[in-house]
Amino acid sequence: MSRSDAPVRWHSIWARRGWQATLLWPLSLVYRALSSGRRWLYSVGILRTERLPVPVIVVGNVVVGGAGKTPTVLALLEHLKARGWTPGVVSRGHGRQGHETREVLVDTPADEGGDEPTLIRRSSGVPVFVARKRVLAARALLARHPEVNVLLCDDGLQHFALGRDIAIAVFDDRRTGNGWLLPAGLLREPWPPRPGQAHVPDLVLRQQREGAGEPAPLALPDGVPAFWAPRRLADEALGPHGERCALTALQGQPLTAVAGIARPEGFFEMLRERGLSLNHTVALPDHAGPEHFRSLLSTLTGTVLCTEKDAVKLFACLPAAGAPHALLCWAIPLQLHPDPAFFNALDQRLTALPHARLSSTHGHQTA
Repeated sequence: MSRSDAPVRWHSIWARRGWQATLLWPLSLVYRALSSGRRWLYSVGILRTERLPVPVIVVGNVVVGGAGKTPTVLALLEHLKARGWTPGVVSRGHGRQGHETREVLVDTPADEGGDEPTLIRRSSGVPVFVARKRVLAARALLARHPEVNVLLCDDGLQHFALGRDIAIAVFDDRRTGNGWLLPAGLLREPWPPRPGQAHVPDLVLRQQREGAGEPAPLALPDGVPAFWAPRRLADEALGPHGERCALTALQGQPLTAVAGIARPEGFFEMLRERGLSLNHTVALPDHAGPEHFRSLLSTLTGTVLCTEKDAVKLFACLPAAGAPHALLCWAIPLQLHPDPAFFNALDQRLTALPHARLSSTHGHQTA
């Protein structure tokens, strides 16, 4: 099994309780004991949770792999800014070089800021900080940007050192897979949480490709509402220098699709559903580094399509315009459209927090 094939193979194992998952089940009991022990240490105060002077919204997965955290964060940032909030984002910055605390700027290379934080910074324009410990990133962000009055934590449902005021669990069409914990299943923690268990999410957002209909049922903790968010590819592709190209203009062309995400085949399927002909597909490891893209570019010709997450690395590796064998590369944004009731539920919880400081009158308008 090659490194690029490994995610597909693992997701196949985690989809059902077959013999391979069953062999791994005893290890999932060890994982469960360790994660439960860690949660207990926080619940009794042996390990410390730090509360911040501004509200903290954590967006994360209960399942392993890309369930749509980053599109959710971007949709939340757009909503919060429209409501008059001044948000910032903290993250560990998976896949980056180094572990120092740093601000991710528009020109920060993705291998230094992390692909997802770099994408969030460039797409939203809000302050973004990364650090090995999210608490350190949050402190640094608030010190540098005192105007920020709400923080979003990209990932972190299973990390409790940074206190959260609102927790959002994101699921995709896999739901909980076979219902077992890692490494026998998809789950990072038992789902649904038992009544009274600490760190139960406040909201659940279920994502599914547009046109696939309502998602299949998902067991939920008592009193936790779930909302639906269809997702689709944008109608326009983006070029390395801000160029735009309608997807319809790419129909009928020979194309190569590249994806270094948790589930590359999902991206390829969405491209085909939009009427694009993929002559070749290249699945890279999730959070693939620039070295993967530099090596890949030497083997490609013609027109290349990639995700926005990959574009922050791939575009930086492209030869200069006019160079021999220069490629034509396009990034295809993923658009998420949560149910308006999701934003209403978030607003109600956020404005009820005693330390919420909304400085704009826009916060009283209807989303």
